[in-house]
Amino acid sequence: MDGFAWLSALWLAPLVGAGAVACVPAAGRVAARWVAFAASLVTLAVAVVVAVGFDPGGERFQFVESHSWIPAFGTRYELGVDGVALVLVLLTAVLVPVLLLAGWRDGDRASGARPVHAYVSLVLVVEAMVLMSFLSLDILLFYVFFEAMLIPMYFLIGSFGDARGPRAAVKFLLYNLFGGLIMLAAVIGLYAVTAGDASPFESGTFDFRAIADAVSSGTLVIDAPVANALFLGFMFAFAVKAPLWPLHTWLPDAAVHSTPSTAVLMMAVVDKVGTFGMLRYCIELFPDATRTFAPLVITLAVVGIVYGALVAIGQTDMMRLIAYTSISHFGFIVLGIFALTSQAQGGSALYMVNHGLSTAALMLLAGFLVARKGSRAIADYGGVQSSAPVLAGTFLVAGLATLSLPGLAPFVSEFLVLIGTFTRYPVAAIAATTALVLSAVYVLWMYQRVMTGPAREGVRDLGRREIAVVAPLIALLLVLGVYPKPALDAITPAVDATLTAVHQEDPAPTVPVIEAEDGGGHP
Repeated sequence: MDGFAWLSALWLAPLVGAGAVACVPAAGRVAARWVAFAASLVTLAVAVVVAVGFDPGGERFQFVESHSWIPAFGTRYELGVDGVALVLVLLTAVLVPVLLLAGWRDGDRASGARPVHAYVSLVLVVEAMVLMSFLSLDILLFYVFFEAMLIPMYFLIGSFGDARGPRAAVKFLLYNLFGGLIMLAAVIGLYAVTAGDASPFESGTFDFRAIADAVSSGTLVIDAPVANALFLGFMFAFAVKAPLWPLHTWLPDAAVHSTPSTAVLMMAVVDKVGTFGMLRYCIELFPDATRTFAPLVITLAVVGIVYGALVAIGQTDMMRLIAYTSISHFGFIVLGIFALTSQAQGGSALYMVNHGLSTAALMLLAGFLVARKGSRAIADYGGVQSSAPVLAGTFLVAGLATLSLPGLAPFVSEFLVLIGTFTRYPVAAIAATTALVLSAVYVLWMYQRVMTGPAREGVRDLGRREIAVVAPLIALLLVLGVYPKPALDAITPAVDATLTAVHQEDPAPTVPVIEAEDGGGHP
């Protein structure tokens, strides 16, 4: 496999697919869909090749590509993949063909001469930019694609959603652009630090590996006030993207007023770039600042976990309820990242994947149901299981995965996060466990109101295309629920390398001392 630029092929495949769709005649709506779907399958095939060739016991970053880009700025076209990036690449590559299939008719309702062409092209462009964000080893290169993905997402939300989609798209763009501008200032500040007199580099650089190694070895010492400011600049942008409470308010509107496929693309794929950035850039570039702000971030994460679950219980809109569950789940991911233990960070990385699968299944099934009835209101449903048993059954499995039922994928990751957090922040872990009860309330109550009871009117069951969408998601939730080892084998070395780089060790377990008793039962 040496000698071929597999990572470049990985992110360029959907981009070339988007260009191919643009060449399809305006009347060829079906052809445009199939070209886009074929491009997403090619991307998935390349991702599988990379996964098969990845050695969990080898170098941390593999398939590395490095070429000159803008020498005057000290930036390079540098790509590489570690275990965490690999599982997120696979998640993206698996979900995009599923979403294209699920949103097969999404472009038909939009205005314009070539709405279908525009819709599928935008999805592929988002996929390319997300993949590039996971693969970049140059900080400026990462930033360019981190920001650029906002533009196609803006058009997907605003042009293909409901009547309030444009307003939600503007809110989405303003929040994320503001976060990106703050991060740009931090990126420039980091470059200035690497170009300073005390820097070991001959000139400024954006090379993530070189900067992280210099920080870890102590050859690059960033003054505490500067490091804190740079950390906050990166963290703010990632917290908006994730989203972390209280910077979450753009998400429910964007998810509800876009198409279900676009909502899943945003919550299950795009938003993972935020939590990925926290794990890679915030922690490794600014370890001292990470330890300084970890208690604050953990507090915000716990608030988000409980807040998202409580607000979800009070929702009357099915899609908005699912959106608030994601806010709660993102809180778990952030909690695990900043607990700074191998179990918690490994669980967080796995949670990114499992949340993507469970949210995709639940949101798409809810979208199928709303498409049949034309209403998002939970009160308008009842007894769906009597006329659509397959829809009701898969909805139940997806809901149980969302509440982290043992045997389904999210349970493993949530358990690891809580166990790993408890060893260092027991109060935060105990507070977060309240969401386990709350999640059972909002999922089972929604299922009861929608699927059980007397039938209001017949609802058509899932068709073949819809079953083809849901089946792989349910299968992956089951497989990763009982056998998460392959994913954890890839993730663990990358997480261990991160903690080693920032000189952080797992807390030693405390074992209570039990005094021996004499024959009379006395110590």
